[in-house]
Amino acid sequence: MLTKRQNLLETIHGGHPDRFVNQYEAFAMQVRNPFSAHNPAPKLGELNVVNAWGVTRSWPAGTPGAFPVHTPDKIVIKDVEEWQKYLKVPNVIYSAQEWEPFIEAAEKVDRNERFCTAFIAPGVFEQSHYLMEIQNCLMAFYEYPDEMHEILDQITQFELDLAKEICTYIKPDALFHHDDWGSQQSTFLSPEMFREFIKPCYMKIYKYYKDHGVELIVHHSDSYAATLVPDMIDMGIDIWQGVMTSNNIPELIKQYGGKISFMGGVDSATIDYPDWTVDDVAREVDRACRECGKLYFIPGASQGLPVSTFPGVYEETSRQIELASKRYF
Repeated sequence: MLTKRQNLLETIHGGHPDRFVNQYEAFAMQVRNPFSAHNPAPKLGELNVVNAWGVTRSWPAGTPGAFPVHTPDKIVIKDVEEWQKYLKVPNVIYSAQEWEPFIEAAEKVDRNERFCTAFIAPGVFEQSHYLMEIQNCLMAFYEYPDEMHEILDQITQFELDLAKEICTYIKPDALFHHDDWGSQQSTFLSPEMFREFIKPCYMKIYKYYKDHGVELIVHHSDSYAATLVPDMIDMGIDIWQGVMTSNNIPELIKQYGGKISFMGGVDSATIDYPDWTVDDVAREVDRACRECGKLYFIPGASQGLPVSTFPGVYEETSRQIELASKRYF
C-alpha cells in the first residue's frame, strides 16, 4: 500500500494510485509560525480583531471563516493615491529562538508519509482588498493602475520575505497558499487584467519556494477560475484546491491533466449546512469521484482547510471518499 504522499504523487503524475487521495490526508499543515503568532486573528465568534496589517476582521458564528470589516472608519488604505501614508508592512523577521517550537513541529512530520506543508493566507489579491475594501480595490485596478502595481509590489515583497524565513527554518516540501480569485461563476478580474497585475506576483513568489526546496505548490481558490488555469500552470501551481463544479472539472482534467491537478469537486455549500445529511454527502462525493476519475483529481470539499463549518461534515466526507475508493479501485 502506498503512503499518503506516494499515493498523491502517483495521482498527480498520472501513475498508478491505489486509492483516491482523501482530501488533506497527505498534507501535514504547518499553519503557525512566529509571524502568525504575532498576528492577531479572530476565533470563531469573535468580532473586530485588528491584525498586524491594521485590517479589522470578524468571525461570526455559522460562517466558514474570518472576514474583513470595511466600515469607512476601518478601511486601512483610505486613499489609494496616498497609499504610502496608510500602508504599514508588518515585520516578518524573528529570532531563531522564536522559531524553535515551529521547527520542532516540522521535524515531527514523517516526510515519507506526508508533505510538511507551509500555510499562507491571505494571498496577494485578497490582501489588497482586505486593505482597501473589495469594491474600492476592483475599481482601483482600472482607475489607479500605477498605484495598484506599487501596492501589490509591497505585498509581494512581504510574501517573499516571509518565504525566506519559512524556507530557512522549517524547510517545507509543500506550500498551501490561499487567494480567492473569483466568485462561483466568474473571476473577479478579467484574465487579461489578472495577467497584468496578479500573475507577475506569483511568478516571483512560487518560483522562490520552488527554488528553495518546495516540491509541491497547492493554491486554494474556491471559485470559478477555469480561464486562469493556463496561468496557474505558468506560475508553477501543481494542484488547484477548491475547484468548484462550475468549472467543468472533467473537461479541465481532459485538457490540462499532467500539467496541473484539481482538488475539490464537492462544493462545500451543497453538503456543509446546519441540517446536512449523510445521503447528501454520499451523493456528492460519489458524483465527483465518478465524473472526475482517478488521475489528476483529489476529491474533497472546496473549503480551504481540513475543517467544515458544521460539525461532522469533514469527517463524513472523508468516510465517503474511503467508500468510493473501494468501489472504483
